[in-house]
Amino acid sequence: MIYETRVYRCLPGRLPALLKRFETITLKLWEKHGIKQAGFFTTLVGESNQELTYMLAWESLADRDKKWTAFQADPEWITARAKTEEDGQIVANIVNQLLVPTSFSAVK
Repeated sequence: MIYETRVYRCLPGRLPALLKRFETITLKLWEKHGIKQAGFFTTLVGESNQELTYMLAWESLADRDKKWTAFQADPEWITARAKTEEDGQIVANIVNQLLVPTSFSAVK
């Protein structure tokens, strides 16, 4: 398994809009494309409370490339994303990492 950690840093005050988009739109589209989430988190203590961190689980890099590319190109996603940003941009930047569990990791 490969895990992807993604941190979305929102523009001030826009985290609620991002959370709503994931809850009502994005997760349904991920299900359609076979994308598996491994957890979602907001920041309790840290540099910014305007961040959403989540993890995705992939079978391989090829699995990630295939599914993520299909999701990003999905006309339903493109339309929905544009609609949710009619009041302005939500995310300032995204930082992601692809991770491989160690031999002693509780998560494999």
